[in-house]
Amino acid sequence: MAVVLREFAASHPTDVGVRDGRTVLTWPQLNTLVNKIINAINASDLGPSRRVAVFAENSVETALAHLCTLHAGGSSVPVNFHLNADEVAYILKDSDTRLFFTGPENLERAINAVALLEKPIPIVVWRPQAAVSAGVITLDQFIANASEEEPSSNVPPRPNLMYTSGTTGVPKGVELPPTMFAGGKNIDEHIAALQLNRFAMLGAHIVVGPMYHTGPLSGVRVLAAGAPVVILEKFDPERVLQLIETYKVASSVMVPTHFKRLLDLPVDVRKKYDVSSVKIMSHTGSACPIDVKQQMIEWFGPVFVDAYGATEVGTVCSIASEDWLTHQGSVGRVIPPFARCVVVDDDGNELPAGTEGRLFFEDSTGRGVVYPNDPEKSAKAHLRPGVFTLGEIGYVTTDGFVYITDRFSDMIVSGGVNIYPAEAEKVLIEHPQVADVAVIGVPDTDMGEAVKALVVPQDINNAPTPEELIALCREHLAGYKCPRTVEIVSTVGRNAMGKINKRTLRAPYWESGRTIG
Repeated sequence: MAVVLREFAASHPTDVGVRDGRTVLTWPQLNTLVNKIINAINASDLGPSRRVAVFAENSVETALAHLCTLHAGGSSVPVNFHLNADEVAYILKDSDTRLFFTGPENLERAINAVALLEKPIPIVVWRPQAAVSAGVITLDQFIANASEEEPSSNVPPRPNLMYTSGTTGVPKGVELPPTMFAGGKNIDEHIAALQLNRFAMLGAHIVVGPMYHTGPLSGVRVLAAGAPVVILEKFDPERVLQLIETYKVASSVMVPTHFKRLLDLPVDVRKKYDVSSVKIMSHTGSACPIDVKQQMIEWFGPVFVDAYGATEVGTVCSIASEDWLTHQGSVGRVIPPFARCVVVDDDGNELPAGTEGRLFFEDSTGRGVVYPNDPEKSAKAHLRPGVFTLGEIGYVTTDGFVYITDRFSDMIVSGGVNIYPAEAEKVLIEHPQVADVAVIGVPDTDMGEAVKALVVPQDINNAPTPEELIALCREHLAGYKCPRTVEIVSTVGRNAMGKINKRTLRAPYWESGRTIG
């Protein structure tokens, strides 16, 4: 294993390195198990891309699958555990995955997904609830003959391949960008760079979000750097507070929905727990309502850092609590390697400070947004080389603080999760009684935005029921992508060129000019 775990195993033999509600591993236990998993991965045929998919709910094993793939010089592919077999098969094929880790709760869908591939790939499952079928082996079987010897760390580290809808289109694979991937010529250099991470230097870290997102996956990077990690299997607000107090948690990554659910706890419950150990709380995923952020700062103190960006590029803007209190609602200033925020009108003309327009960001490295398998999509995200958009509207103050007021892309952000409307629209338009459809985001007090379908029926007197249409979506898509509500309308406002103005469609459902959560 990398030098960090070896050293911690020797110097902290009784300390816990990682835990969840079921499993507790000391540093020596972690080191031994990780060595065996790495050696077993190295004995597998990972193909030229060395892709290893992980399709599981939060657990110690989920973290180890990612951690050990990294140390084996592989590229782990986090797969959203809500996806159905068809959606998973698309990712497995597109990523050229050759080894597939899954948890017991997802095993059936994993088997069905692999059955859709032209060539089967091995499935490794932990804690199976019944005897496994052909093509599936348990984690214990996978490592049964693997050596406990330290594997070589002289292999190049490879970034995760993350699947994101981006600003347009269906999900595409993007490698974790340089702003989020520590790089290095070999694993030891990579880990040394990870140890410079602000989370890694503070103490215990708690993972509260699903580990198929970049934010919660930071827990794996923190663990690799030698910080103890606590993994919460499913978000429970009071349980979060209990764990923070018990393990003196110093850092975490949360989204506004987490904040809202913490604040919804009765005041007497909130006051029971000591959260003074928290030194930094990164907030990401979606915009946080001002009153929610204000209350969280009053409760936890000025420990919050808002990180605005995307999987494709990492954090573009950041703002700490002190600046946020005097610039409420801002996502902060542009941070390196990004040079500045460029605000333009619909024709691409640059606008002065304080004027609302389309937000673009200048990457001083010239990289911008890169979709490895989709150069056309990459090009559409750019105003010019190195100047990219995340699909939003806003303005920049004279002192450089960026404010987001709307979205010109079709993206819906619900509970910090990106949802691309085209997926549900593609399903709904196939219904024989549907003539046209548009899917939009509408206000939701808990999730920020909720998915809504506006449906034009073939015959207004014989329109399909909302329940029927939602059920159709659920047959083909993961539940979080499906509309919560359906409204039958006479038109979705297509122009002569067949285009729809989603901003106009969203507007009636929002109380102000802002039409995003």
